[in-house]
Amino acid sequence: MALLKAWNAACSSPVGTPKVIVPRNYAFLVNPVLFHGPCKARNIDFVVSGIILAPNSPKVWNGCDASQWLAFRGITGLNVYGAGTIDGRGKDWWDQSCRHHPDLKGCIKLAPTALKFLSCNKSRVRDVHFINSPQTHVLIMRCNGLHVSNVTIQSPGYSPNTDGIHIQSSHHLTIDDAKIGSGDDCVSIGDYTSDLQITNVECGPGHGISIGSLGKGGNFVRVENIQVSNAFFKGTTNGARIKTWQVGKGYVRKVSFQNLKFDSVKNPLIIDQNYCNVRGQCKELETGVQVSDVVYKGLLGTSSTAVAINVNCSPAMPCTGISMESITLTAADAGKRVVASCGNARGIETAVLPRPCLRS
Repeated sequence: MALLKAWNAACSSPVGTPKVIVPRNYAFLVNPVLFHGPCKARNIDFVVSGIILAPNSPKVWNGCDASQWLAFRGITGLNVYGAGTIDGRGKDWWDQSCRHHPDLKGCIKLAPTALKFLSCNKSRVRDVHFINSPQTHVLIMRCNGLHVSNVTIQSPGYSPNTDGIHIQSSHHLTIDDAKIGSGDDCVSIGDYTSDLQITNVECGPGHGISIGSLGKGGNFVRVENIQVSNAFFKGTTNGARIKTWQVGKGYVRKVSFQNLKFDSVKNPLIIDQNYCNVRGQCKELETGVQVSDVVYKGLLGTSSTAVAINVNCSPAMPCTGISMESITLTAADAGKRVVASCGNARGIETAVLPRPCLRS
């Protein structure tokens, strides 16, 4: 309540740039809370210098929205920054996760996101350290003009559904200079997202930088103008990934992955247009999300599996305009070889190792 009282005082201040400060050398236990706008000031600062701790028992969320811990909603000119820590203390949630303990009576499918930005425009988050969120660490939804920089996100590789940053229905975004290790995607890009730049990201452990999954409910997908550059993946499940469901419609287009490095990554380059609950078990459909105009340039490193390039597109909705240039992927284990596998994909390749596999 003290934190919420400070927020309300700052948000209602009409002059200057009011600040809410979480002071250093202190740790604050904070129950689920929503900081809402609009605020009277044109800009408002939320300074995290100390530690914000989540309750360590899921029981605290009884009667509350189990998907949410800290959230900002409807604010323009919000700046969240500081060298402090936001600690989701997620272990008790992971220990009851249905994903890891499907036979556990009363297992948990939905767990809190550490920090949500909901309908926040022209805002920024920088320098903050996030650890051990019960589920996704940072969610950006229905935002315009948000900049994430110099953040670190850490949770164990075994922690379920702990995406680093998830983006949904948002536009004109930048993520740069981030270090992310988690139990799911380092960055995941959901539907209705456009004009996103991701640069200088270190990813690992985790599932890579993923567009998708998209179209699960048969909806019309709109994702375009996504640029990922200067990223490093170490020991991740995937590197640059696009994944869509067969029942989806719409498009993913104008995407580029440039200057990426991989160290023992299972799927350095992967497009899966046939994403399925049980891999390989879904019936082939006539629908699909159109994947087109995707550029891969300057990819270098090692694959921990035999298939370093995996482009699995739909016969009903082939991938088109795929460009691969200056790619060298070799086996992480000395003496082994890697291959490229492409299906229903058209494009051009220049200086690609392993062997080219796209249809011209």
